[in-house]
Amino acid sequence: MNMNQRQQGFSLIELLLVVAIISIISAIAVPNLLASKRAANEGSALSSLRTITSAEATYQATAGAGSYGTLSDLNLAGLVDSALSGSTIAAPKSGYAFAATPDVATPKAQYLTTASTSRPNGATATGSRNFASDSTGVITSGAASTTALANNNGTPIGN
Repeated sequence: MNMNQRQQGFSLIELLLVVAIISIISAIAVPNLLASKRAANEGSALSSLRTITSAEATYQATAGAGSYGTLSDLNLAGLVDSALSGSTIAAPKSGYAFAATPDVATPKAQYLTTASTSRPNGATATGSRNFASDSTGVITSGAASTTALANNNGTPIGN
């Protein structure tokens, strides 16, 4: 048996150095990944609000006979899918809960549609802004820490 053979392998220092490098890379990458996910959720919410705004205009001109409808009304008319009409804080679509509230008067000549983030704060936030749209078709945004954008008086998107 030859006692002069040297065993090959990694030293503890080399292994610790690799672990430290991997930790640094993941500490940089994870926040960027979460920010990208929040931006994607906000983009999905904006797209959904545009869909609801178009559906409301179509509903008013056809099935609504001059009145705007709720998300359930729009779903029954085949203008939005059940993912939007069934969206709640408990079961959000892309991290946002949607609501469409028409006037109580008849005919329902106005409406307010909101998209509220289901988790507004912290590292697992689904979005940093809430969105709203009304019968003017303007989509506005406000901080996610606020409640729904009542009267749609937030910052218009695109400005």
